[in-house]
Amino acid sequence: MDTDKIKKEAVSRFKSGFNCSQSVLAAMAPVLNTGTGTLEKISSGFGGGMGHMQGTCGAVTGSFMSISLFCGNKYSNNDERTNKAYGLIRQFNSEFTSRHGSTCCRELIKYELDSPEEHDKAVKANVFEEVCEVCIADSIDILSDLLK
Repeated sequence: MDTDKIKKEAVSRFKSGFNCSQSVLAAMAPVLNTGTGTLEKISSGFGGGMGHMQGTCGAVTGSFMSISLFCGNKYSNNDERTNKAYGLIRQFNSEFTSRHGSTCCRELIKYELDSPEEHDKAVKANVFEEVCEVCIADSIDILSDLLK
């Protein structure tokens, strides 16, 4: 896996208007042996902390979906795939939380995305560059380590 190339692709996708979940999942397409179109559609509702509810960070949900797809391609039976995915998701969650203190979008960005005033404050504070892009890049780093 060319981690730097995938990381640049993920951040570029985010800067071009894709949400965090779409950015991570679609950038992982080469590793998952699939195209980006369906991945972008599947993850489209997971941005802004799942449906813009600011729950689980989109970079995290995109990573969880990546892990699930990776395990689905790699292991032969359902129990083995499921158990491997659960274990890798737990490891991902632990590492992401260690780096960022939370997997919760609201706690990470500290602004209410659905409030126009709060969103403007987040833009002025460079939250999307300083928090979201870092979460996306870190997610790719963690995935790279886990999916070797």
